[in-house]
Amino acid sequence: MPAGLANLHGRHRAGITEVSEERRRITAFLSLPQPDGRPKQKRALTTAQLAQGCGAPLLCRLVDRPGVSLSPSFDPADPQDTERFQHAIVFEDEDRETPVVAYVLTRLMPTLRQTGWTGDT
Repeated sequence: MPAGLANLHGRHRAGITEVSEERRRITAFLSLPQPDGRPKQKRALTTAQLAQGCGAPLLCRLVDRPGVSLSPSFDPADPQDTERFQHAIVFEDEDRETPVVAYVLTRLMPTLRQTGWTGDT
């Protein structure tokens, strides 16, 4: 296992926060491997940077799920690449899959992509 992936354990936990009684959110920041093997959190991102780090098709599939949205909103055809935001993925309270997929896309995929484990570059 690459050191960058092993070092994620216990370092970049993903808190789930209540938005309303029916909705929750998980922050959508990237966890990027560094030369010393310890991941660095990149929280302020343009939407294009977030899509690139997660894999745009995978992020699109996530936010296309019923009851799921990205805040600020996301145009998959033209993700903005000017302003940096702290993004959040908002989902319904009963949804147990979305926070897991969001964690994998935002924390694990950047490390896997950088180490070549995903098969894409």
